Amino acid sequence: GTPHKYDPTFKGPIYDRGCTDIVCCVLLVVAIVGYVVVGVVAWTHGDPRKVIYPTDSRGQFCGQQGTPNAYVSPAMGALGTPPRHIRLQGCSGPPQLSEIPLTHPRVRRFQICVSRCPDRFLTLLSAYTSSSDMEYYRQFCVPEFGNTLKSPVEILKNKECPAMLIPSTPLARRCLPAVQAKQGVIMVGNETTYDDGSGRRRNVTELLEGAKKANVVLEARQLAMKIFEDYTVSWYWIIIGLVIAMLASLLFIVLLRYLAGIMVWVMMVLVILVLAYGIFHCYLEYAKLKGEAGSDMSIKDLGFQTDLRVYLHLRQTWLAFMIILCVVELVIVLLLIFLRKRILIAIALIKEASRAIGHIMTSLLFPLCTFFLLCLCIAYWASTAVFLSTSNEAVYKVFNETACPYSGQTCMPETFNTSNVTKACPDAQCLFAFYGGESAYHKYLIALQFFNIFMLFWLANFVIALGQVTLAGAFASYYWAFKKPDDIPAFPLFSAFGRALRYHTGSLAFGSLILAIVQVIRVTLEYLDHRLKAADNKVAKFLLGCLKCCFWCLEKFIKFLNRNAYIMIAVYGTNFCASARNAFFLLMRNIIRVAVLDKVTDFLFFLGKLLIVGSVGILAFFFFTQRIKLVQDTAPSLNYYWVPILTVIVGSYLIAHGFFSVYGMCVDTLFLCFLEDLERHDGSTEKPYFMSPGLQKLLKKSNKGHPDA
Repeated sequence: GTPHKYDPTFKGPIYDRGCTDIVCCVLLVVAIVGYVVVGVVAWTHGDPRKVIYPTDSRGQFCGQQGTPNAYVSPAMGALGTPPRHIRLQGCSGPPQLSEIPLTHPRVRRFQICVSRCPDRFLTLLSAYTSSSDMEYYRQFCVPEFGNTLKSPVEILKNKECPAMLIPSTPLARRCLPAVQAKQGVIMVGNETTYDDGSGRRRNVTELLEGAKKANVVLEARQLAMKIFEDYTVSWYWIIIGLVIAMLASLLFIVLLRYLAGIMVWVMMVLVILVLAYGIFHCYLEYAKLKGEAGSDMSIKDLGFQTDLRVYLHLRQTWLAFMIILCVVELVIVLLLIFLRKRILIAIALIKEASRAIGHIMTSLLFPLCTFFLLCLCIAYWASTAVFLSTSNEAVYKVFNETACPYSGQTCMPETFNTSNVTKACPDAQCLFAFYGGESAYHKYLIALQFFNIFMLFWLANFVIALGQVTLAGAFASYYWAFKKPDDIPAFPLFSAFGRALRYHTGSLAFGSLILAIVQVIRVTLEYLDHRLKAADNKVAKFLLGCLKCCFWCLEKFIKFLNRNAYIMIAVYGTNFCASARNAFFLLMRNIIRVAVLDKVTDFLFFLGKLLIVGSVGILAFFFFTQRIKLVQDTAPSLNYYWVPILTVIVGSYLIAHGFFSVYGMCVDTLFLCFLEDLERHDGSTEKPYFMSPGLQKLLKKSNKGHPDA
């Protein structure tokens, strides 16, 4: 690319600018309108109750107002208790059919709504002979069963009651077998066998497979309750820990102005010393093996060994380690010698970024705005996804006990009794099968879900881009102020935010659209990889792995390019393509400086996050484990002390990441402005440098006729 020429009218971010990438702006608005329409349609057809509340075999909700199962058993007086759901075990057909395996296509397990779960083993045949048992059994029958006197065969044929009851425990409004182990013996309701309703005894281990996962969920719910209790007694201490993390992050950014150079050089010296010790250790091991049997054998003669420790007994191994470490040590020393000036420039820019943030303190709070907008995008996506996934309608199928040509066909419960099916198959029933649909809307549900996930990526990337271009505009206003801080415009952050929304919504939409397309492709590849895990096609797996790697690299490159393009948009007001091209060529003309600055800042940010998260995490550990004597009585009593500790650690990392993201954007913006400054100006009276006196001194440059600049 061609270096920028001097422009006497350029004094920082251009205020007289026009709208850019209008087509992409219109496309974004149309997509958002379409996204809203999809959300409204989904909210109209969807019903999240399908996810939360169970249904009976007729597709009716359990315990919901306005449904036939709102109050399952009014005689119990538990009208305010939402009824639970029972998934019946065993055959629902008449006794003569109960020998049919449960996997038989003509046998269907049905579900009914009950007020409470059964607490004993009981079969319909045994309960029918006892009035007290039958009274207990009625509460687990369909609501219209009532006090009617029917034979067991007729009851089971009409699917009004289950063939048997199993002791169960409520879990997520569903009754699941209460499996427990006593002295290594699997039991359900203190029994090891049960009657399956046909007079045959079965072992309770047959219920174990279905109850294993239920017990895991039950234990998880108990764990969640204890964790919730810990949060209720420690939440204010957690907030105090997060405030400490925020103050520590702010203090670290301030100290970088004074300690950045010391931390960088100390770390580099430590790396050199560690490598030197590694060389010395390899030499000691090499010398120690001299004269030992088999130590002079070459690695080639030894061949490949699965036990890698064998190679440590060869002198050649330690010689190779020593040579590699010597080469790495030499390369690092030479890089430090030849790149020392560029390292000093990187340190000076980091110090300058600390000063810039000190003059624009509101920039530290701006990530909260970005976080809030991201939460809105995620919440809208999640709610739309739930409503779309619950948009299906109840589908009813024909179920029968004997051969029937209509078996498995779709039916309507309202007209089933007057249809030809009941005439041809008297024992057939129209029962709820699953949720689905055959309308045009239901056919395109997958496409709507895909559009939903695509819009999530697009809008999330747009919000992040808006935050980056806003911060870049504010920090560019600081750099291009000739006399700092007197020439810094008022409210630079709000001015940059207004310019970004007013003029560059299209450019931000363009950049975020490209990134969203790549991310959606990556998600699709991950989905395909998950589906192909069980396949034996190694060629397909290899090609898929290559594609995943390529698109991962492409996503990283686009993020890097977009970030620098947004800086150029904030400064010059050009469109996305021109900004990306200019930023890329500018960086390529200074590729070594870019690499050095990137690694130095990465190291400092890693060190800062490690220091903040580690110190706050250690403090939280000693406090919540009551190891600090001064506040030993103040610490709350907890079920799991790791709950608030992990919360503080994760929260501290997010806070530190938010602060350092602002700092990183500031460093990148000042760096691009610094490179532009070197190309545009020469320090003369007509073309004075805008960089700080410290950078001028480091580069042995000065502004002639401007001693105070």
